[in-house]
Amino acid sequence: MNRVRLRPEIEGMIAYDAGPQASDGAFLLAGNENPFDPLPSVLEAVRAAPFSRYPDAAATTLRTALAERHRVPLEGVHVSAGSVSIIYDLIRTLAAPGDEVLMSWRSFEAYPKAVIVAGATSVTVPNTPDGAHDLIAMAAAVTERTRLIMVCSPNNPTGTVVAHEDFVAFMETVPRTLVVAIDEAYVEYVRDRRAVRSTDLLSRYPNLVILRTFSKAYGLAGLRVGYALGDPHLVGGVRTAALPFAVTELGQAAALASLDSEQELAARVDHIIGLRTLVSGALRDQGWAIPEPGGNFVWLPTGSFTGEAAALYRSSGMLVRAFPPDGIRITIAEDASIRPLIDASAEVAAQMVSKTSGLLSA
Repeated sequence: MNRVRLRPEIEGMIAYDAGPQASDGAFLLAGNENPFDPLPSVLEAVRAAPFSRYPDAAATTLRTALAERHRVPLEGVHVSAGSVSIIYDLIRTLAAPGDEVLMSWRSFEAYPKAVIVAGATSVTVPNTPDGAHDLIAMAAAVTERTRLIMVCSPNNPTGTVVAHEDFVAFMETVPRTLVVAIDEAYVEYVRDRRAVRSTDLLSRYPNLVILRTFSKAYGLAGLRVGYALGDPHLVGGVRTAALPFAVTELGQAAALASLDSEQELAARVDHIIGLRTLVSGALRDQGWAIPEPGGNFVWLPTGSFTGEAAALYRSSGMLVRAFPPDGIRITIAEDASIRPLIDASAEVAAQMVSKTSGLLSA
């Protein structure tokens, strides 16, 4: 069969799997979306946004608002189509064939895929038994070929957070010429006082870049807006390599309106955190050994039982995100999903205990 030739690594690459999508009557607990309807002020801003002409390619108004909020120079802010787009931009900017990108694993599924697209090589360091980053081992894995280190806090999909003191010690170990990206897509849900305070460290470490998004707590997943904060030289390079016009006028308008509506959004985040506390407590009462959740989701270390567990949830009307052979990530969603989720988890636990010698951990 005659066909065009792709790069060999792309030929063998599996496309990004976003998990199960909408299904009639099922609760969507796979995508970590915000379950609330958009705020009226955000809807009004989107309706008023023109879209017959190109958006501001530099997203100047939104970048200015973010720069003022985080007290960084305007040139130290980059905006693109979700933080995942910036991950691709960042890796493409820093890494080429022969270079390495270091990451904890398991972590965000897009990291190794973005590395493949750039033609670089992923180097993974196993998570600790509780699903956290092993920063000491990650620092030890740095080589002369390492160009970027990805740190995810809260870690997707395990939900663990990186402690501030541990992260500072890590940054002191890493060469100043090596970029460290801390992916904080779920930072608004963090309540652990020990968690890293990344924005406090930007002026101290010019090799640090922070990735955030409007997709999760702000509820703009379908409009695709994320941003990066960092040294203007580094962020400017990423912006140069980025796709032009990546953020639509509607997305920019919605993000600006969301920044003006943070009190209402904060109340929604607090509600999700309350449900998260309820769910995690109930899971532990059932015997699940789950990490302390820092995002809007919980992690079940189902190990070799992951496929069967996901099927059991689906049969109970829950679409969850399975990561075989490690575990399942479950979004904390609308109130109506909570009791069915807890009940389904009890059934999954019972089935797992009967088939895995009584263990509820990987």
